[in-house]
Amino acid sequence: MRIRLVTPAPPRSRAGNRATAARWAAILRGLGHRVDISVDYAGESADLMVALHAWRSADAIARFAARRPARPLVVALTGTDAYRFIHSDPAPTLRSIVLADRLVGLHDLIGDVVPAEHRGKVRVIHQSARPLARRSPVRSSFRVCVAGHLRDEKDPLRPAWAVRDLPPASRLRVEHYGGAHTPEWADAARAEMAANPRYRWHGEIGHDRLRRVYASAHLLALPSRMEGGANVISEAVAAGLPVVASRIAGSVGLLGADYPGYYPVGDAAALRALLLRAESDRAFYAELESRCAARRPLFTPERERAAWESLLRELGAA
Repeated sequence: MRIRLVTPAPPRSRAGNRATAARWAAILRGLGHRVDISVDYAGESADLMVALHAWRSADAIARFAARRPARPLVVALTGTDAYRFIHSDPAPTLRSIVLADRLVGLHDLIGDVVPAEHRGKVRVIHQSARPLARRSPVRSSFRVCVAGHLRDEKDPLRPAWAVRDLPPASRLRVEHYGGAHTPEWADAARAEMAANPRYRWHGEIGHDRLRRVYASAHLLALPSRMEGGANVISEAVAAGLPVVASRIAGSVGLLGADYPGYYPVGDAAALRALLLRAESDRAFYAELESRCAARRPLFTPERERAAWESLLRELGAA
């Protein structure tokens, strides 16, 4: 079968949507299908479309539905679909939802944002990550990894602000990896580094290098204001790296409602207290580790592949 996979992220982009598209393409090819990735749809022959981003890919989705009305259409809901555009500019997102035969979500709470009459289309496919051997973190510091681009949705400097003016005995250090979406964000990160010796911004790095960071850090911090089901959580869990995160649906839908490592969105003081506790309270840190380890079976490549195989079978396209 020939599958057209549409993502708004261009080739060579390190945006999450592009990484997801590349991984899904590999899975679908492994299931025996031909997959073409593009940023749009212009009428090319396809037996099925998988479109990432209901809002940004809305025109491509509508064109495919009009030109290939008998062919299955799968729409993946991203964080900005679910927690921004469905409220701020709902028409394109809702049109994509109506046209879709199935809606793919990346975390367990995604169905809550879908209109009730379309929730039966939702299938959750957790993003997977390859297992990674854990290395002993350095003892001279307690390294908190932040893996996310500098843009508003990510609230990227919150961990840096949380480690300002800590007690001298604290070994907390924030190591931030991700590109700046604007020159203003880059300037803000550099200014924070100059004023805050506990914060370092490394810019954008490759995936393999980031996995090595996961293997030797003490903690992953995910401060986002919105997420559709961040693959950085899957990667951290696969690496045995415990997580602290803002309490948003996209993270609760991956780690569970009773996970102890949440703080209120945008609350630097609460994040500061959480980080200090993880650094100083061995029992609390061990609980974060064990809770993340319990979620690890959700994020295996075998489980993600089986979920796609099941979805294609439902659509009569296996």
